[in-house]
Amino acid sequence: MSTHPGVAAWHAYMASGGDPALLSAQLADDAVFHSPVVHSPQAGKAKVRMYLLSAAKVLGNDSFTYVREIVEGNDALLEFTCEIDGVHVNGIDLIRFGDDGKIIDFKVMVRPVKAVNKLWEMMAAQLQAAAG
Repeated sequence: MSTHPGVAAWHAYMASGGDPALLSAQLADDAVFHSPVVHSPQAGKAKVRMYLLSAAKVLGNDSFTYVREIVEGNDALLEFTCEIDGVHVNGIDLIRFGDDGKIIDFKVMVRPVKAVNKLWEMMAAQLQAAAG
């Protein structure tokens, strides 16, 4: 585990099972989220919060684990693996923190293409439920 305060807070959020209050406290007001399945960046704390909470519901099962962590300054790359509906997912969370430790940019990349397709399907349903 990292000693970077932002990364440590992110790990605490993930360990919480996706506590919305913990996530809200970690996001800068002007945070931006880059999805592996949505073309345009999602800007603003409310949108980023919605995407990250939805991702926690889709990916955050018992198989989810971070397998590698690279931190340099305020940038962190966290590689993860999990399985959803029998599909192995390998991905990275590329996170940039502000000097205050809050998330200002969050990019998710996922492989293989079968995992991207499954993630797109499940995230679309989760986001629709969250917006409804």
